[in-house]
Amino acid sequence: MVNEVIKKNGVKYGIITGAVLSLITAIMYAVNLELFIAWWTTLLSFSIFIIIPSVLLVQTKASLNGVLSFKEAFTTYFICALVGLLISVGFKMILFNIIDPSIKASLLELTINYIKSTSGKFGVPETSLNEMIDSLKKTDPFSIPEQIKGAVVNLFFCGILGLIMAAFFKSKTTSQNN
Repeated sequence: MVNEVIKKNGVKYGIITGAVLSLITAIMYAVNLELFIAWWTTLLSFSIFIIIPSVLLVQTKASLNGVLSFKEAFTTYFICALVGLLISVGFKMILFNIIDPSIKASLLELTINYIKSTSGKFGVPETSLNEMIDSLKKTDPFSIPEQIKGAVVNLFFCGILGLIMAAFFKSKTTSQNN
């Protein structure tokens, strides 16, 4: 059974994470669609999964009188990441498929142009480039099923990050705990 403090904090900070990620998406949509393919916006979104959960884990550890096991730290982080991803992906699904479905064509074109420009720098063969572009055109990376697939992949990486953060934030073992 999950401790109530862990559950409450994980959900609360997950909502904050989801809201921040959704706000970033909304700002990118409103300001300039090219921000969706900018490397630094990906880095910004990734940093959200480090900064907010760090505050979460510090607060949770303090709420538990400075004692936070590895399992509790991981569970807290994972609840936060799961809730945050659900909110963020839900927002993107609504934005790309209900509010403004035309954005998908614009983003696909921007993505293809970006791939073309960067693949030339790395010497990607023309046939591989064409296969990649054809695959992108066929799959609709902004569709609901593709958004769900992306969320599962993101959740996997969040799990790995959660393991690292749990190891960092867990309480140090003392002879009294053994």
